[in-house]
Amino acid sequence: MVRLVAVADTHLFHEGWAVPEGDIFLHAGDLCRRGTAEELMAAAAWIRGLPHRHKVIVAGNHDFLFQEDPEAARSILGPELIYLEDQTTTVAGLRIHGSPWQPEFGGWAFNLPRGAPLAERWALIPEGLDVLITHSPPLGYGDTVHDDEHVGCAELLRRIREVKPRLHLFGHIHQDGGLWLDQGTSVVNVTCWDGERGATVIDVTPDRIIPVVIPPR
Repeated sequence: MVRLVAVADTHLFHEGWAVPEGDIFLHAGDLCRRGTAEELMAAAAWIRGLPHRHKVIVAGNHDFLFQEDPEAARSILGPELIYLEDQTTTVAGLRIHGSPWQPEFGGWAFNLPRGAPLAERWALIPEGLDVLITHSPPLGYGDTVHDDEHVGCAELLRRIREVKPRLHLFGHIHQDGGLWLDQGTSVVNVTCWDGERGATVIDVTPDRIIPVVIPPR
């Protein structure tokens, strides 16, 4: 069994914030507020100080440095933090793929127009995954904003249904955290809403995805 501790949208509100123990710490993006090098240094120092043996990160729309100067961003993280940008790795026996993109809005980082541009990125998500981490939610799950509009990505949902990862973790939409099941994939918005919501804890066994802590909305 591998215990995952997953967060997103911490936005530097991590001081004094309790993070549960586990085997892998995963951050689904928005470590920063404005995405400067100084902010990323602070976020990376916090994550490096956590006791989890493995740490896996994707960027979010506030994490500009990863898009504007990826070499500098990766250097700040250092070798002990695994950063995934349309990449796949194996950690503690789990096959994990990470991607930072989301449907375009405003002038934020890692924005792409809906339709073909996003579908091209999602096409890089392979089959046979234990864990998929994106910053964006798929359409219809954990993607509801204040006016009850669903703002998730239809192309991402389509790709999830094609490749069927066992577990999909994401953030981005602060007010709609929780867990759902879509055609055999456990779909989880692990947002922490600037520290207002706790980390999500999930145990992964060879044949089961077991929710341990799913914080309330």
